[in-house]
Amino acid sequence: MSEDFDKDVHELEAKIGELKAMAQSKRLDMSSEIARLEAKAEDLRRKVYGSMDAWQVVQLMRRPDRPRCLDYCDRILTDFLEIHGDHMMADDKSIITGFGRLDGRGVAVVGNQKGRDTKENLARNFGMAQPEGFRKALRFMRLAERFRIPVLTFIDIMGAYPGIEGEERSVAEAIARNLAELGIDARVDRR
Repeated sequence: MSEDFDKDVHELEAKIGELKAMAQSKRLDMSSEIARLEAKAEDLRRKVYGSMDAWQVVQLMRRPDRPRCLDYCDRILTDFLEIHGDHMMADDKSIITGFGRLDGRGVAVVGNQKGRDTKENLARNFGMAQPEGFRKALRFMRLAERFRIPVLTFIDIMGAYPGIEGEERSVAEAIARNLAELGIDARVDRR
């Protein structure tokens, strides 16, 4: 399979979308044809996405049109309110934190956000967290813990920003502090 290994899925989904639009605009009952195509699309999705090799998974993960953290927040949460800043230096726009409701229950959200185009990627630092982003995430998780609010995490991370600016602002310390606070043992077994 090539880079467009799921081309048939997208073509069928587009055809379903066109039929739905035509049925609505012309007030036609095409529900049986649409249902048949939707069932066919579901079978095709299971077949195509259920047999992906490692490279196809990588290709799927790199697509610019796939959902990001804020897309999930918009789709599954109500009353989402994004919280900004690390209370020390700045707001890292590559890290999203906020509160919302999932099925009526309050939840906290922590995730990273890449852009869809060059302008948005520049504003979001291509999804690469700065030290301020790590501090913001930790501050927010502590706040959620204090109020016993479950935390949803959406991780689509490129890793920490590798520039000298991050090192000047102690990115390694910020990462280490997060790992320690979250109880993650980051030691390497060198046997």
